[in-house]
Formats: sequence, C-alpha cells, structure tokens
Amino acid sequence: MSTDITVPQLPESVSDATIASWTKKPGDPVKRDEVLVELETDKVVLEVPAPADGVLTEILHDEGATVTADTVLGRVSEGAEAAAESPAPAATEAEKSKASASAPAETEDSADHGESRMGPAARKLIEEHGLDPAGIKGTGKDGRILKEDVQRHLDSGAAQEKKPAEQPASKPAEAAATPSPAAEAPRPEETASAAGVGFAPGERPEKRVPMTRLRARIAERLLQATQQTAMLTTFNEVNMQPIMELRERYKDPFEKSHGTKLGFMSFFVTAAAEALKRFPDINASIDGQDIVYHGYCDIGIAVSSERGLVVPILRDAETLSMAEIERRIRDFGGRAQEGKIGMEEMTGGTFTITNGGVFGSLVSTPILNMPQSAILGMHKIQERPVAENGEVVIRPMMYLALSYDHRIVDGKDSVQFLVAIKNLLEDPARLLLDL
Repeated sequence: MSTDITVPQLPESVSDATIASWTKKPGDPVKRDEVLVELETDKVVLEVPAPADGVLTEILHDEGATVTADTVLGRVSEGAEAAAESPAPAATEAEKSKASASAPAETEDSADHGESRMGPAARKLIEEHGLDPAGIKGTGKDGRILKEDVQRHLDSGAAQEKKPAEQPASKPAEAAATPSPAAEAPRPEETASAAGVGFAPGERPEKRVPMTRLRARIAERLLQATQQTAMLTTFNEVNMQPIMELRERYKDPFEKSHGTKLGFMSFFVTAAAEALKRFPDINASIDGQDIVYHGYCDIGIAVSSERGLVVPILRDAETLSMAEIERRIRDFGGRAQEGKIGMEEMTGGTFTITNGGVFGSLVSTPILNMPQSAILGMHKIQERPVAENGEVVIRPMMYLALSYDHRIVDGKDSVQFLVAIKNLLEDPARLLLDL
C-alpha cells in the first residue's frame, strides 16, 4: 500500500514554500513521524514527517522546488522491505541533476551518518568542501549537524581529511596547506576557498548561490525599513559593573531556585519594559495615517540561526519575572537552531532588542523591525577608562544604540528613553523600587 507525503497547511499569509532538503533517498527505510522533508517559507522552516512505516519509494519534487499546501511531495510504501534488502532503485531526477563531484558526498551521508541529519546550510557547506559527514560531530537535536558544527570542523583543521574520491593525489602539499586568516574571512556559502572547489592558486574563483526564502525576506524588510522610515540612531553607554556584581553574587542561588541561568538579557528586557511604560511613543507604531499606542510590551529578541536572523516575541514582557524571561530566551535560542520556532511566535511585537555584542560588535546602528518605532542594540562589554568622582577608573562598559523612527518619536524622547535604561541598569535597585 502506497501513502502520499503531502505539504501540510501553511501558516496564515504564506502562499507557498520551497523544498529545502530531503533527509532520505528513494529506497531508504523510514519510520512513522520521522522527518523526511524540510520546507522553507519566508519566516520559518516546516518539517514534514513520514506518514507511515515503510520505504520511501518516490520523490516527486526535488530540492529547490516551490510547492503549495496539499501538494504531493513523494510516496511511502507501507511495510515494504528496506532498500538494503532489495535491488537499488533508479536514480531520481534530483540525483541525476546533481554534479558528479557531489555524488560521493550524498552516498557517504546516507551510508555513514544513518539517523543523524543535517540542515540545508550544513549540507551545502559539506558538499562545497568535500567533507565526510561521518567525521563531523553534530550538536543539534538527535545528533543533527548544524552549520556551526561544519564551520567548527573546518576551523579546527580537520577539514583537510577530505573524502578519498575528492582528495587530489598529485598535490599533497596544496591539500595540507592551512588557509590564512584573510582567506577564512568570507562566509563559506558566499565565497568558496580555492582548495574547496578545486581552483588552482592564483585563480579568482566566484560562486553564485541563490538566496534562501528567509534571506530574501530579511533583505526585503531591511530595505523597506531604510526606505520607508525616517530612521535615526542615538547612542549612550552603560557601566555594567553593578549588573555583573549582582549576577556574580546571585547566579548560583538563582539557577538552583529557578532551574535556569541568570544572564544579562533579562536585565535589559526588564529595564526596556519599564522604560517603554514611561515613553509610550517608543512602544507605538504607525498604521496608515494613525498612530497605534500599545498598552502592553511584546518585546522581540533577535536570535541568530543557521538560516538567518529570526525575532521571536516575549509576549507581555512587562509581566514576566527575570527567571521566566531567561527560560523563554533560552528556549527560543535552542529552537531557532533547529528551525522550530513557529510563525505565530514571530508575529507582532512592539519593540525589539538585538545583541551584536555576542559576536564582538563594539558599536552599530540597528535597523528598525517594521512597523515598530524603535529597536535597542546591545554591544560588547569592554573594560575602558572612565571618570568617576574626579578620578580615572577602569570599568566594564557597553555602548547602547537606539534606532528610532523620527516620524513618530521625537529626539528628546529617544534620548531620555535610552538614559532611563542606562539608569535602571547602573542601579538595579530602581527596577525593584520603580524609580
């Protein structure tokens, strides 16, 4: 008996999806509810499970195809024998169209890596560098290989262990060469190294890679924000020593009591929620010719994932305890890496916080997340000399940036809003005393 694998109902406002990857090939055994296909939409990645136990007998739409709800993607033969016990199936159109250089990678992926899966970005990076996925440790759920795992593998030098079929026998010195820091700077999906794609030294390689649906949507919204708003940025700096001392003093009892670690983000979310109540224009948005004032603080937290930036929302952040904030942010971070944040969790939002400091950014001008009127940028904590009571002392300082829409927010309010956050962070007792 054959069972269809169909596209599930797509989230509201999403008309179609792109097939990002198949985790199985025709002839592979599958188990009911095992993920077979990953579909990429403008905002989220949807996983399509196997409808029954059996064998994947047919793939009707290849990776990169655009599909709509209820489209039949392939078929599973229920109760059929595993491919290893039957003749090898004919190659699918997807396999025929792949370059011969990538064929060994697909074979080893299936044979050596078993149930361990990889995201489309990780798969692409593995194929570009001719790596053996069996030698890469996956840190995702159920051993899933993430893009960060592949990059870590490359950075460690282990990537020199290429697959036998792709290792140039005549140029051992070239294969063993270590790339310089300058050569490592470009992103692998945008610019492949000469060694990775077989270019000789001195050549000027280029590679054209189509944008993913998520990346294209990010580009569209960022461009829209710069063209349709009167965006301006104001800066300040905050002495992080009081927060760091408080965190160091209470981090162990906090974790023991609440079951989650005490980070910096909960302080910033709490301070931002308090400041938003004092400055309602910052928490408002423009809808046509109207200004919409929100009586709640739905704060978006920008989270980086292997597929791009996503912004899940902390609903009613002004009512959440610091422990609840920390737990939700950590949950968002984990699910973002697995592509399991739902679209409803990223819809709405009245204000956004982004932390470029985790990547080493010292100062930047964040771009508005429309239709919101402001976004707060956190940055790297760095010890700097500052003047206190007529003396120069060393303090852990962080630059803060507030980008805002000048159509709705006056400069005075934006500056005072940022000063309010600064004061709350430098004297955390204000958060408890409502000062």
